Amino acid sequence: MQLPRSLRILARATLLLALAWLALCGAAKAADETLRVGSKRFTESYILAELLAQTAAPHTATPPVLRQGLGNTAIVYEALRSGAIDLYAEYTGTIALEILKGAPADTREAMNAALAPMGLGVAIPLGFNDGYALAVRAADADRLGLRTLSDLAKHPELKFGLSNEFIGRADGWKGLAGRYGFTQAPTGLDHGLAYDAVAAKQIDVIDIYTTDAKIDHLGLRVLEDDKKYFPRYDAVVLYKLDLPKRLPKAWAALQALEGKVDEHAMIAMNARAELQSVPFDVIARDFLASTGNKDAKAQPKEERRGFAAKLFGPDLWKLARQHLLLVALSVGIAILVGVPIAILVFPHVRLRALVLGFASLLQTVPSLALLAVLISMLGAIGALPALIALTLYSLLPIMRNTVTGLAEVPNGLRLAGTALGMTPPQSLRLVLLPLALPTLLAGVRTATAIAIGTATIAAFIGAGGFGERIVTGLALNDRELLVAGALPAAALALLSEGVFELVEYLMRRRRRAPPSSLPPA
Repeated sequence: MQLPRSLRILARATLLLALAWLALCGAAKAADETLRVGSKRFTESYILAELLAQTAAPHTATPPVLRQGLGNTAIVYEALRSGAIDLYAEYTGTIALEILKGAPADTREAMNAALAPMGLGVAIPLGFNDGYALAVRAADADRLGLRTLSDLAKHPELKFGLSNEFIGRADGWKGLAGRYGFTQAPTGLDHGLAYDAVAAKQIDVIDIYTTDAKIDHLGLRVLEDDKKYFPRYDAVVLYKLDLPKRLPKAWAALQALEGKVDEHAMIAMNARAELQSVPFDVIARDFLASTGNKDAKAQPKEERRGFAAKLFGPDLWKLARQHLLLVALSVGIAILVGVPIAILVFPHVRLRALVLGFASLLQTVPSLALLAVLISMLGAIGALPALIALTLYSLLPIMRNTVTGLAEVPNGLRLAGTALGMTPPQSLRLVLLPLALPTLLAGVRTATAIAIGTATIAAFIGAGGFGERIVTGLALNDRELLVAGALPAAALALLSEGVFELVEYLMRRRRRAPPSSLPPA
């Protein structure tokens, strides 16, 4: 089967891009001397990742790779287990209840014994406890006499807005509600957005981290856990057991962070990020300089970055390149896979319905859920699962429009090809596909628009793109940074629409060309 020339060109370009992508991935995996540091998707985790990376950087052959904002515990842990990262800052309560699923682990030694079969270990207690707690507006606490969680349980009329992770955690809402007898059905919110919601009186109770900078800033009252439900969440480093032998100098440097970060210091660093918009790397560098780290130099005091600085920041072209590559590869692969499948199933009505139905089903799977499944199946994070997910989402519009375009070819033209003695492959190449091409191209156009939007979700698993700004903006509750990520993605969508308009214009001109300029049958 021979595709039209425009599709053949696209196929070749996609193949070259895919080979280049795989070569880059292979080179990255071969760099065993590189330290890979991960983080979750909240302010403190971003800062701690920078602290770890900058502390180790002078003692590594190549600069550490930061995989920021990877998502919740399940995703970051999977990244560590699979070797996509070497270490990240975690909390003892989370390790005990989320990773070890409640296995007895009262001490660091017990945790290490339980983690060793997984090839993981716990080390370097950083010096602070960042526990979960519930908070209410101080005015409501005074009016209702709320001091403890037991007091809160007496007021079922209050609205709870809790982070989605807290609602689903083993040490989260379900157990807490059982311990205290809460009867409310909480609303799931992003952790950063919950602060805006409680300040605007849309909700009354939120879950907080005890080192959050906005607790005092918004005048919230942290309620006492009088029944001692929450464990301690001491910040530690969760790492691959081979790391100390693989990078001994970097590991020795990281040991110097033990006990260096107390709760006041962590709150102050969080405040600089969330209330002053100071970049994470600057915050980490200033802290290391203040603790006497000879390799760190404090940065001059920065003014708050404006919207233009965030929009046209130095990461703009890097993110644009990553986003464009994800979209081009996923749509190109979807064309290479989807068009031949659609052509093969087109004559078979039942098989066609089954294949298109399966593609439609894939389209209904939430993107984050699909990414989580792919991470578990592949044992990897980053570009590969993101690319597979985007390709799957691109299949439906391409396959459906290919089938529709073939179905719209008049019977008379089909019969004319047969009358001229064309074989079925010749008829497909010279008659059916050229006539179906405008409809097929409309499907590619739709798939591209979907991929550009969905690719922003890929940042949740470290695949880059403009979603990195959106993810960080959510973590900081920074609307300007959110828009600085959304606007370039929208501009890319408009640019793609312009390209498709140009292609369709050229196709219309070609169709209006004199018969002598058309290729012979």
